[in-house]
Amino acid sequence: MIAAESAVGTVSFYINGAWEKPQGRTTQPVMNPATGSTIAEVPFATDADIDRAVRTAHDAFLKWRNVPVVDRVQVLYRYKSLLEKHTDELAAILTRENGKTKDDASAEVRRMVQMVEVACGMPTLMMGDSLNDVAAGIDCKTIRQPIGVCVGITPFNFPAMVPMWMWPFAIACGNTFVLKPSEKVPLTPTRAIELLHDAGLPPGVLNLVHGGKEAVNALLHHPQVKAVSFVGSTPTAKYVYATAAAEGKRVQALGGAKNHLVVMADADMPKTVEAIIGSAFGAAGERCLAGSVLVPVGDAAGPLLDLLVKRTKGLTVGDGSKNGVEMGPLVTGDHCEKVGSYIDKGLAEGATALVNGREHRGGDGYFLGPTIFDNVTPEMTIAREEIFGPVLSVMRVQTLDEAIDLVNSCPFGNATAIFTNNGKSAREYSSRIEVGMVGVNVGVAAPMAFFPFAGWKASFFGDLHAHGKDAIGFYTEQKVIMSRWF
Repeated sequence: MIAAESAVGTVSFYINGAWEKPQGRTTQPVMNPATGSTIAEVPFATDADIDRAVRTAHDAFLKWRNVPVVDRVQVLYRYKSLLEKHTDELAAILTRENGKTKDDASAEVRRMVQMVEVACGMPTLMMGDSLNDVAAGIDCKTIRQPIGVCVGITPFNFPAMVPMWMWPFAIACGNTFVLKPSEKVPLTPTRAIELLHDAGLPPGVLNLVHGGKEAVNALLHHPQVKAVSFVGSTPTAKYVYATAAAEGKRVQALGGAKNHLVVMADADMPKTVEAIIGSAFGAAGERCLAGSVLVPVGDAAGPLLDLLVKRTKGLTVGDGSKNGVEMGPLVTGDHCEKVGSYIDKGLAEGATALVNGREHRGGDGYFLGPTIFDNVTPEMTIAREEIFGPVLSVMRVQTLDEAIDLVNSCPFGNATAIFTNNGKSAREYSSRIEVGMVGVNVGVAAPMAFFPFAGWKASFFGDLHAHGKDAIGFYTEQKVIMSRWF
């Protein structure tokens, strides 16, 4: 079980239905980013640990794949009920190790539950097709079958939701799973799997290990791993995709982003500002759907920035567990300094700081205030690179065509949004933009569990996206059966 609030314990592995406290492993502290204090120690799996977890999952697969799908999802129904009973607890753990505000953490847990809810529909989602008499006396049908041991490698920014993009769909399809969450935030996925254990999942169907690059490499190269799901930075996503694909594995690797928010002069400015605040500074900007480039079109810039700067300067930054806090800390001290270095680069390269997050003082934790840069040009570092923090760059254009060209020139293609009251502008933008997820007057275009998380370009490597119908395609093989009876 997870250590108590006041104690520092070692996080466990979960292999073959049992919790293990690994001895003699390298460990790393898990920090509360709001206080800078150590709240747990996470052990790093060795190659032998990974091999044991995968082989356990493979042995379990040989039995689990034969369990009828209507029976497989019963454990997910029970699990969903347990998650709903423990939502406040899960959100509190998430805030404690990640730093998110109460509202952000609660919203993430709700999305977590929704993923399980959709996976419960697998008896329908896995259905194949059939047609009699494709030729004289010959019938044809397709069926979907599980592929084997699947792996999930998940990031620090959504420790509750992102694992649920993967394993509920995988195991409902009849696969088994090995989860390797971020070593920065192991407590939330650990508690989630404790509840799954309580729901009665058979041993070996889902296994939990912790670690860093060594553990990832062992998973990518293991011969019994058939599919790998990854969420993280673009360089790492490229590496995971290339490495696992070269081993003949199926891969979905979700990478980074540079998301643009386009604002037309006819937009509802007060509502647009609130949407921008949530997109750029929600979760301290540590999400791949965060709006990081603001593109005011024509006359939109003046009234938009006046309202936005005033609202940003009034944001309450602090410990996310406290009431009234609108933005929490960044996840680690190193990441806080990295994001701060982008503020320094923006100033050095000539951008104008309308709000400077370096001026915020947040106590002992890893705090950095929200930052808004104006007069940002395409060649600047803050315009090109993913910052993954509360830094918003303003790039002004005169026309919608210029805005579309600016967004389409970006190597990333995760998400974007347009704010307008003109249907023609919204339709044209949505049609022409080379981005996988588009919001119209929606700052964070996060799809529900029954739609795919559809990043494009350098934001995604693979063929089938996370959750939605793509997940069923990813976690199954399709078989065509033609039959004739004499």
